[in-house]
Amino acid sequence: MTAMIRVEALAKTYVVHTHGGTAIPVFADVDLEVTAGECLTLLGPSGAGKSTLLRCLYGNCKPNAGRIHIRHNGGEVDVTGADPRTVLDMRKRTMAYVSQFLRAIPRVAAVDVVAEPLRLIGTPIGEARARAEALLARLHIPERLWSLAPSTFSGGEQQRVNIARAFAAKHPILLLDEPTASLDAGNRAEVIRLIREAKADGCALVGIFHDDEVRQAVSTRDYPMKGKSS
Repeated sequence: MTAMIRVEALAKTYVVHTHGGTAIPVFADVDLEVTAGECLTLLGPSGAGKSTLLRCLYGNCKPNAGRIHIRHNGGEVDVTGADPRTVLDMRKRTMAYVSQFLRAIPRVAAVDVVAEPLRLIGTPIGEARARAEALLARLHIPERLWSLAPSTFSGGEQQRVNIARAFAAKHPILLLDEPTASLDAGNRAEVIRLIREAKADGCALVGIFHDDEVRQAVSTRDYPMKGKSS
């Protein structure tokens, strides 16, 4: 089966310029593949570089070495050398990302925040809003809040809006950074169902799940992060 994500010899080191250019290794020699319909879970202690690796895959963080090949528009894009326009198109059409925090947009209604990824790929507004409303309902966001800006919501509500937005357009690749960290049992169960549905639809997922119950419910296989190298 064709890999949706191929990572080859990836390495990342942060340089702290305010402390004399101190180099802080994060990870090295990361090699992995993710195919359609599977969920790869990143394992490792805090500081092993799991979230940094997700940001590298998404193009938010530039690695120091290695390659990241993403299946996009019928070919492959090396994210490490792609121009910004290509990265933005990849995010619009191919890859969604659930971070630990919602980028709250002032004065934009929650339903429109969730519908935006669909609108960007040309989905009619009525259809996009219907899909957004269905996801908000599944994640137990009260209908009275749909027309309000999520910047006014609680942390858990913002996270559920964030999750709904990522699942809205059914992208073929989905990156999940602790998506259930601030959720109650009922909403964790709903996120598990959404992930399983995405897998069944052929989505390739890479996730960080500190909740063992969630990980066991959705993970196809694990990838242990070795962490810092000397």
